[in-house]
Amino acid sequence: MTEFEVGETDFLLDGRPVRLLSGALHYFRVHEEHWGHRLAMLRAMGLNCVETYVPWNLHEPAPGTYDDVEALGRFLDAARKAGLWAIVRPGPYICAEWENGGLPHWLTGELGTRARTRDERFLAHLERWFGVLLPGIVDRQIDRGGPVVLVQVENEYGSYGSDAEYLRRLTDLLRERGVTVPLCTSDGPEDQMLSGGCVPGVLATVNFGSRAREGFGTLRRYRPEGPLMCMEFWCGWFDHWGGEHITRGADDAAAALREILECGASVNLYMAHGGTSFAGWSGANRGGGALHEGPLEPDVTSYDYDAPIDEFGRPTQKFWRLREVLAEYAEGPLPELPPAPARLGASAGVSLDGWAPLGVVLEARGGPETSGPVPPTFEELDVDRGLVRYAVTVPGPRQPYPLTARGLRDLAVVYVDGERAGVLTEGDERLKEPIAGHARVELWVESLGRVNYGPRSGEPKGITGGLLHERQYLHGVRARGLRLDALDDIGDVPFQPLAGDGAPGLYRGSVTVRGAGDARLELPGWTRGFVWVNGFNLGRYWSAGPQRSLYVPGPVLREGENEVWLLEFEEAAAGAVLLRDL
Repeated sequence: MTEFEVGETDFLLDGRPVRLLSGALHYFRVHEEHWGHRLAMLRAMGLNCVETYVPWNLHEPAPGTYDDVEALGRFLDAARKAGLWAIVRPGPYICAEWENGGLPHWLTGELGTRARTRDERFLAHLERWFGVLLPGIVDRQIDRGGPVVLVQVENEYGSYGSDAEYLRRLTDLLRERGVTVPLCTSDGPEDQMLSGGCVPGVLATVNFGSRAREGFGTLRRYRPEGPLMCMEFWCGWFDHWGGEHITRGADDAAAALREILECGASVNLYMAHGGTSFAGWSGANRGGGALHEGPLEPDVTSYDYDAPIDEFGRPTQKFWRLREVLAEYAEGPLPELPPAPARLGASAGVSLDGWAPLGVVLEARGGPETSGPVPPTFEELDVDRGLVRYAVTVPGPRQPYPLTARGLRDLAVVYVDGERAGVLTEGDERLKEPIAGHARVELWVESLGRVNYGPRSGEPKGITGGLLHERQYLHGVRARGLRLDALDDIGDVPFQPLAGDGAPGLYRGSVTVRGAGDARLELPGWTRGFVWVNGFNLGRYWSAGPQRSLYVPGPVLREGENEVWLLEFEEAAAGAVLLRDL
């Protein structure tokens, strides 16, 4: 039987010292038909291992309801076929710039800050979930002929909490459910993080982007012996909507990687290949410095991460520089690059032929309407990704007063008596023009991504503090949610001819493809929304940038006619949608 274990200073494979040269590649951010290519690219870069998170919210959309949990097992099988070991980080929290850090909205909606603690309700949900998830990992451990050599306990817990009892019970749960390979934790190389995130008897690893000797020196104060590993070597970074595109020089990344390896450490490149946060699963961060309590910073759809293998699966200059470093630690010549996936044969324009106003779409595909004294949150309406229409009446007669959506998360387009009156955002929650009564007010509130890191993880979405007219609360609020996944099928939406005025709503069209393959979709003049191609949700677009197009995986397209749906929330430039080669 093959055994992988932790020695006094090394990882041991059947008693032989080994170094893990790993790369992060999230199966849920790459189209399944591209897994083989991306894994082969990792091998060609000089890696012997792949690492992936597991997003709980993707696989358990409602308590006890599961969606394709088997995808992880298929990915691990593909890794084994590619000749790679595997590190699995099942959470329950993953960060990953992913919606709610991977925690289900229904869980944090119920528990708030009791999540990620020893709270018995949280642990009951977790035990049920792990009972479904872990068999697919356990059966693929290296001592059973699979690729899994390391499983992580939680994720960067020392950056969030200090509940040592929770970490101990989570560790025991993994062991009780059959995990026999070494367990590990990962935290930043800082005292409060390591003291809060380490588990006695469990390998500790650290995450950083530079100054390896310093980081490992801090780790050694907590773990004088055992393998050194950087579980997240940040060789790039991610982008926020409205911000600048962030890059890291190839030479700088290569020098930092060389320092890690010169320390005798194992490493996991984060990210080796980032992929794409399809279907609106991008998370959000809180700015404002080290406390992460500042303005919301939504993450873009692309998870390119300035990684050595770009969003489209192509090698970058960074790929070649890191390959040069990794080749020095390989046991033989590195494999050649695999053949690249097919690319779009010819650019084509999308022809739009129908439109449905947002209200019509909501009637056809929305959830049930609720009525109550105060606005319900997205969580209370069971909306994970999407928007909610809040409707309220300003009684009258009364003179004009300002309207305020207290605790707005995240963005609201406001209509007064059917006419657009403005856009509200968190931090700018008061409508510029006062409203007189009697008036009918609608606020279409959109979630821009739940926070995935820091003390405000799990905060609710929607209008969380009530609607104020001057100082008076407006009660009697009607609310109806529209989940994004409800639009994966739009067969019952009644469309009408294009209005031609760029009004918000759901636009329907088609594009004729000659030579199906990887492509990108450009939407000049469109403001903010989502796109589906043949029922596959490509993710959010937003004119705020820096992302200017959406990646279309080749397997999503077919020869001939392809359906395209665009859900625009503010203003559209009807007709200006182009499918282009990469």
